Amino acid sequence: MLALGGNAMTNAEGRARPEDQIAAAEVAMAAVAELLAHDVEVVITHGNGPQVGNLLVKNELAAAVVPPVPLDWCGAQTQATLGFVLMDALEAALASRGVERRTAAVVTRALVDPHDPGFAKPTKPIGRFLPADEARLLVEHGEVWEDRGEKGWRRVVASPEPQDILDAPAVLALIDAGFVVVANGGGGIPVVRRADGSLTGVEAVIDKDLGAALLGVMVGADVLVVATDVPQAVLGFGTPEAEPIGRVGLARMQEYAEQGHFASGSMGPKVDAVCRFVQATDQPGVITSLDGIVAAVTEIGSAGTVVLAD
Repeated sequence: MLALGGNAMTNAEGRARPEDQIAAAEVAMAAVAELLAHDVEVVITHGNGPQVGNLLVKNELAAAVVPPVPLDWCGAQTQATLGFVLMDALEAALASRGVERRTAAVVTRALVDPHDPGFAKPTKPIGRFLPADEARLLVEHGEVWEDRGEKGWRRVVASPEPQDILDAPAVLALIDAGFVVVANGGGGIPVVRRADGSLTGVEAVIDKDLGAALLGVMVGADVLVVATDVPQAVLGFGTPEAEPIGRVGLARMQEYAEQGHFASGSMGPKVDAVCRFVQATDQPGVITSLDGIVAAVTEIGSAGTVVLAD
């Protein structure tokens, strides 16, 4: 199970123009093609923060003309778009290596609890800062915005825990049929179950690494790899005592997390996701950079931070 960050589909400066995303996808999928060439089966999931951010800007600019698109729609749109881009890039990378594999992208829903504490008080900031008058228009459309002082106003949303990946059976069916599957992008499209049993999307975002961990458990992955922009997790990051983490037991990694070694907005969710996967499956979890994933998977422990069951 390979989890790519949303920034893996932007350029080095963070731009997310179509050409930037295509070029970045080609780099990411070259690494995936190498895994497949080593006879490693791969399921791919990805972040979508920059891409959803682009859609939110369109919402803001057009709010006086057309109603803003809700976040669940933004998630679905970016899943489909990035799935298409990743499939094209992967198929090209496979063809250049003489490897024949079929690919598929699944627009994937994640079930969340409508009573999750995040819905009562949204705290996850998304999108750009706006002046008060522009934010007010979006508040009138039902969005929650907070005054962040000199920077302006910023939208905040719920970030509930994923309880179930509803389309995991479809992912499994495609895997069994020989497809390389792209699924559960952005942590999944957040949905809740109504009293009558039907489903409806909600205004929320799910942490993509937690979604990847849950999907990895549900498809029976042998290893979860969280690909990021650094080679491994680090103790005391940014201090003179900084120390890269190599192989580590689950209990020790959880202890490091409790001690506050990993920032909540960056490495923290990745460590949490890997630890959850290891605890649920007794299989290893890895945090590493894109250029380390082949070594990390083909020879566990040779690259990245590797969390092992105790």
